[in-house]
Amino acid sequence: MSHSFVPDPRNEQVLIYLNGALIPRAQASVSVFDSGFLMGDGIWESFRVRQGHIGFLDAHLDRLFEGAAALMIDIGMSRAEITAAIRQTLAANQMTDAVHLRLMITRGIRSTPYQDPRVVIGGPTVVIVPEYKRPTPRSRPLRLFTVHVRRGRADVQDPGINNHAKLNCITACIQATQAGADEGLMLDPHGFVATCNSTHFFIVRGGEVWTSTGDYCLPGITRAAVIRCCEQAGIPIRQRNFSLTRVYGADEAFITGTFGGLTAVGEIDGRTIGTGSPGPMVARLQGLYAELSRVEGTAV
Repeated sequence: MSHSFVPDPRNEQVLIYLNGALIPRAQASVSVFDSGFLMGDGIWESFRVRQGHIGFLDAHLDRLFEGAAALMIDIGMSRAEITAAIRQTLAANQMTDAVHLRLMITRGIRSTPYQDPRVVIGGPTVVIVPEYKRPTPRSRPLRLFTVHVRRGRADVQDPGINNHAKLNCITACIQATQAGADEGLMLDPHGFVATCNSTHFFIVRGGEVWTSTGDYCLPGITRAAVIRCCEQAGIPIRQRNFSLTRVYGADEAFITGTFGGLTAVGEIDGRTIGTGSPGPMVARLQGLYAELSRVEGTAV
């Protein structure tokens, strides 16, 4: 799996933030009438905490509030208050490094199981789940499989909103898993490469780094950071349409995401990409990304 991690027994004792209270993990729960449970009606962000810093906090909050505005979800908290809640949660758990944190906000409790937001009673549900998570050491690069599930148009379900309704991505993940792959590669409605089911996708060709136009994928925070790394280092970066033919003939391929950063891909649809081993561009970008993450981190 692209998000495989080393189990950590400390996670059984963590305190979960739930609407302003810190609750032991085993006792933390939400109502069966919560909008997120009933309808997938909510938004979320994940954060990586390394060496006392939260990576790209401002960018994550920008995306959170943009999604809330689009869905007309009243978060009920300011950016400063959300940041304070994150810091409170980390401090209560004495967490400063190798932490993955999930912030989830739903529209709140519904009076009855129905989709109309007008049946919501009270304010939103705000949950912060912190966990100690280190990526599992890899003996090989990732394997991807191109799935039949497409990334949809914005007028069907806007892929730019990081919402709780991820059934298309889950279906893609299932198909990739059944095919023996680590992640599903997803195409857009026109047959061009869009993204992966839970990460973003890049290839390297002739010293250039390519990724999709971004029209059919979530505006990834790590994706944007890697693009910025390329621009700052003078590495040609292209956001463009490209087909699987271009992918199969690439020199290197990799995925990006908050949890794993940059991870090399060695095989796609049974075809070896490049040498099948992590290449020099991936190694260079991993270093550039780690430095950018340190510089732009926010102290816990």
